[in-house]
Amino acid sequence: MITAIIFILVLSVLVFVHELGHFFTARRLGVKADEFGFGFPPRALGVYKDVNGRWRHFWGNKALDSLPEGQEAAGTVYSLNWLPLGGFVRIKGENGEGKQEADSFAAKSLWRRALILAAGVIMNIVLAAVLLSVGYMIGMPQSLEDARPSAHITQAEILVVETLADSPAQKAGIQTGDIIVAINGEAVSSHEQLQTSLATNQGEAVDVLLKTEQGSKHLEIVPEMIAGTNNPGLGVSIYSSATIRYPFFIAIWEGIKMTGVMFWAIIVAFYGLIVGLFSGASMGAQVAGPVGIATLTGQVASLGFAYLLQFMALLSLNLALINILPFPALDGGRLLFLLIEKFKGKPVRQSVEAWIHTIGFWLLIILIVFVTYKDIVRLF
Repeated sequence: MITAIIFILVLSVLVFVHELGHFFTARRLGVKADEFGFGFPPRALGVYKDVNGRWRHFWGNKALDSLPEGQEAAGTVYSLNWLPLGGFVRIKGENGEGKQEADSFAAKSLWRRALILAAGVIMNIVLAAVLLSVGYMIGMPQSLEDARPSAHITQAEILVVETLADSPAQKAGIQTGDIIVAINGEAVSSHEQLQTSLATNQGEAVDVLLKTEQGSKHLEIVPEMIAGTNNPGLGVSIYSSATIRYPFFIAIWEGIKMTGVMFWAIIVAFYGLIVGLFSGASMGAQVAGPVGIATLTGQVASLGFAYLLQFMALLSLNLALINILPFPALDGGRLLFLLIEKFKGKPVRQSVEAWIHTIGFWLLIILIVFVTYKDIVRLF
């Protein structure tokens, strides 16, 4: 239940910020937003300012054009909806109507329409930068090798990310995710410290203190010379990390920089996924749907708030990339039609565009159902 609540809150923030980008940009560019809602319909409550400048409200899912005479909405209806999964915005003229009305989306220039469509993606990228910046202000896990001199470092640790086949570590039972705490009672928190401790005990059994999911445990292991190195070792790949905190302005810069690094990594990973799809490689374990993401959210949240901020930033950037893809029903698909309009000199016929977006929408629904099914199968 806690995992479900956290997942709903995380998803709501990401989607709400995305829609807020569309809403804010449309309003700034003179386009009317008929409704801006928190959550998805059916509507529970609507609040608006009528044509006489009075604030009014109504209950239920009634049509906006059925409001009593003299009490019609002069601007945006702000609604609270029953399904708490983000939000939505209904922009006047987004489906091509009202081309002769100045406050319609369809009446605006091509670049203004493109900016309104791209605003959601931009807001998701901005959100990721804000989340990472806040994370660096309060302290966030980062590789020690990437830490700046001005960093305040706490909780340094060595995480095992892989154990080599037939290595001393594998034979002793060290697993991925274990944390190496000490060697012969001497605390180690970096690759250099670990290497030094093992080198001074070459050929002799050492007491390795680990922190695992089940708690702390001691293992007696004899370091061996590892192929490709000149040093005795346990036969593990490790990641030296710590909780890193920066001063305010440096934290903002680090957050922006990390946003760029993460976004590029997501693009590269997505490219590899597409290439693998066409080459026949399996991608079942690389793709997660709502159930898989909800499970991951719960696992990350259990590690701490800073880890959750990192994960939210990652999801926000994934949402940005997916939405900008030139696929029907997505923001990128709508931008593609604007690009066609630019080169063609006139817009694609509205009925044709609507038909293509509908097909794209149902293809996305089918994909989500399929991936969700794979998520459930993996759980059991």
